[in-house]
Amino acid sequence: MSGSLTYDLTLAGLSVGGAAALTGIGLVVTHRATGVLNFAHGAIAMVCAYLLRQFTVVWGWPLALGAAVTLLLVAPAVGVALERFVFRPLSVLGGDPAQTLVASLGVFVLLVGGAALVWGTGARADAPTLVSADPWGQVAVALALAVGVGGVTRWTRFGTELRAVVDDRSLAVLGGIDADRVAAAGWAFGSFTAGLTGVLLAPYVRLDPYGMPLLVMEVMAVAVAARMRSLPVAVVVALGLGVAQSQLTRLHPAGWAEPLLQAVGANLFVVALLVAALVLPGIGDRDALPRTARTRAATPPGAWIVAVVLFLLPLGLAGSDLHTSVQVPALGVVLLSLVVVTGRGSQISLGQAAYAGLGALFTALLAAGRFPGLPRLPELAALAVAVVLVAPLGVLTGWPAISRHGLALALATFAVGVGVSRFVFAQPYATSGLSLDRPAGFDGDRAYYVLELGLLAAALLATGAMRRGRTGRALAAMRDHASGASAAGVRVPSLKLTAFVAGAALAALGGGMLGMGLRAFDATAYDPVRGLLWFAAVVVLGADSALGALAAAALLVGLDAGARGGVAAALIGVLAVLVGRFPGGPYEALRTATSRLRPRRRATPTPLGARVRRRLRSVETGPTDQPPAAQPPADERPDGTGPEPAIPRQGTTSRRPDTPHTPAVPAPASLLARGIRVAYGGFTALDGVDLEVRPGWVTAVVGPNGAGKSTLFHCLAGTLRPSQGRVLFGEQDITRLPAHARTRLGIARTFQQLAVFPSLTVAENVQVGAEQGRIADPAAAERALRLFGLDGPVRALPAEGLPTGTLRRVELARALAGSPHVLLLDEPAAGLDTAEVTALARVLRALAADGTALLVVEHDLDLVADLADVVHVMTAGRVVTSGPARHVLERGRG
Repeated sequence: MSGSLTYDLTLAGLSVGGAAALTGIGLVVTHRATGVLNFAHGAIAMVCAYLLRQFTVVWGWPLALGAAVTLLLVAPAVGVALERFVFRPLSVLGGDPAQTLVASLGVFVLLVGGAALVWGTGARADAPTLVSADPWGQVAVALALAVGVGGVTRWTRFGTELRAVVDDRSLAVLGGIDADRVAAAGWAFGSFTAGLTGVLLAPYVRLDPYGMPLLVMEVMAVAVAARMRSLPVAVVVALGLGVAQSQLTRLHPAGWAEPLLQAVGANLFVVALLVAALVLPGIGDRDALPRTARTRAATPPGAWIVAVVLFLLPLGLAGSDLHTSVQVPALGVVLLSLVVVTGRGSQISLGQAAYAGLGALFTALLAAGRFPGLPRLPELAALAVAVVLVAPLGVLTGWPAISRHGLALALATFAVGVGVSRFVFAQPYATSGLSLDRPAGFDGDRAYYVLELGLLAAALLATGAMRRGRTGRALAAMRDHASGASAAGVRVPSLKLTAFVAGAALAALGGGMLGMGLRAFDATAYDPVRGLLWFAAVVVLGADSALGALAAAALLVGLDAGARGGVAAALIGVLAVLVGRFPGGPYEALRTATSRLRPRRRATPTPLGARVRRRLRSVETGPTDQPPAAQPPADERPDGTGPEPAIPRQGTTSRRPDTPHTPAVPAPASLLARGIRVAYGGFTALDGVDLEVRPGWVTAVVGPNGAGKSTLFHCLAGTLRPSQGRVLFGEQDITRLPAHARTRLGIARTFQQLAVFPSLTVAENVQVGAEQGRIADPAAAERALRLFGLDGPVRALPAEGLPTGTLRRVELARALAGSPHVLLLDEPAAGLDTAEVTALARVLRALAADGTALLVVEHDLDLVADLADVVHVMTAGRVVTSGPARHVLERGRG
């Protein structure tokens, strides 16, 4: 009997595993062909399942004909259309993973909303069965597809082209490969496997617009475990998880462990997704959001007045209209949490619905007196305590954010959201018999709406506070350039955690408000799919805009209340999939269209006006008492026209009067490298390197490409930890200290590729260095701005779009504003003309004369000869020659 049960459960597990393997194969193939992690895979599966049902059950087609049209025609056509109209424009723009993520989520939301519009939101139990319940058929299909794809990839010309496109798309195009054809084939096959998964699963699971897409996304764990590369690993993991999940159902331990084990057994793929997303190395390493979500856009005049008026209008409503409006402020607070995490902190968070749900659940439990260890509380007090309890849980998503970016962080936050939904909200022991009432005195819809407006105003003030002041500048710096922010002294890991904790608190507040507005804890209101919809809505309407979050809340609630469910999701999906067509976002697209439609009329002066203009011009160009040199530098004019001035305007002195003041401290210490060794696999980048950077000296490191100069620089700066050896700052061992900690000790750096913060002004860029550096000197930023000639009108200009020479000065001013003892310069002359290089050398000599220790890694040997006191020549990871600049360079040239 036991053996028969084991066999039956194994067959059932193989059936589930076979469907999961199909999902893994489709995701891996799509990612290998295009580099896109297709979050819409489950939505495509759901649409194909609905189509097959429409063809066969509703229209009465033969099953074979319906299946052929669905799988061989419609599904591949969907993939080709997505590649051509959604993802190809993104690849032309550079293939930013952030934008492809938003577009992929947009397709998901669009298909889910479209399915809800066409087929309704109810579950269907009459989906046709394409393959019998015998699991061997599904397993055979999965294995055949895996073997076929593996053979095509390994032994055909198309497979060679596929690998070339994945390695380097632009290089493959130069080699004559049609990358668009390869990508289209990958998308067509991926959509085919999605459709096959949907039609195979539909007879055995709930067929509805929300359930099946989420189910398919859960089994994304098999593709993540395969590192989005290995088809055999994906198949084996899928079958193994399917069998294990099925076998767990036979275990029935007594006591508290039974519901937990049952939850694990029913959601083993969710557990696997959590483990794969949080433990395995990430599959994406580029940061979170599109450029359009990072830049600071000016708020249109009067926009806040309009928003206040619109949010006050529901006070004049009654009945169902007012009852529906109650949801808008609550959802607005939830979406403000995404503004904090995503807009301010530039971190992807697909699990905010979990924190909103926990806020509602904890509020209900506290108000009912069912929260362990705490007494029954009034509703408002319960809401406040719930926020305090949920806020630290933001570390669940914030901790992975410290080491993960882009797609890896998206998966981690989504996995946390799904895990909370499955293991908390879906468990009867946590939510059964739970009700939630409104606070005393605010029972009516109108009174409660007034309370919500007050809480929304408090949330807006808190969100605005995270944009202003020192914290706001640090968040903007981290958002624009995390490495540059760390080099400026910003504690990036702790700041990421702060953003996630604050986001969790706001989401909990909004979730509790939403629960009290609905007078119940409804787990479906905090479904992970809704979290994806919320994220997409905030991003496309302005991730860094509180007004965008409020508009998104009104849009999501208003459209679905005033029309058939799914309209809001479909609209948000359309906006998200157009991110490649309109990279500036919908606002920018609207402004561009308006400016093009506006008639352009060139004013023609009257004869009298022409004579007056000629006389004024003659006065402007007439003699003047001021010499031309006294006119302000051109790059400091608001329009930024004309040539750039030299970097400094003072000569070499033994003391730099305009540099940031350093209080009386012991003599600056040397920065030393002792026996530094760095190896990557079988390649040794550094092999026992010793180096000393002395105070008052300019030390240069030169050598051919691949000599190890940049690796040594990163070891000294703290962005790379050597496998052997030590880095010392005086007597202190700083080998294990991160970059921001070294900056606060007095070791500043610049970057070969400019590391400025484009959304901040020039003055704010420099102020970040003054606030986060070795000492806090309020006047340091002003002195650094004056030193580099940035104290004119240019100080108020955003760094984005300024000339390279100006940005080099901004980066140097930011580094010096922190009053460093040691300054590490990685190719500081890159992108500068001859006059700017001469001026740079003059200011660096002045810094050395003032006692600063300088290390310069540079290819310009003329600059090195003119600047350096000592030169180290590196080859193959070793220092082969050291000595005075003149002797070393003359020996090398001879």
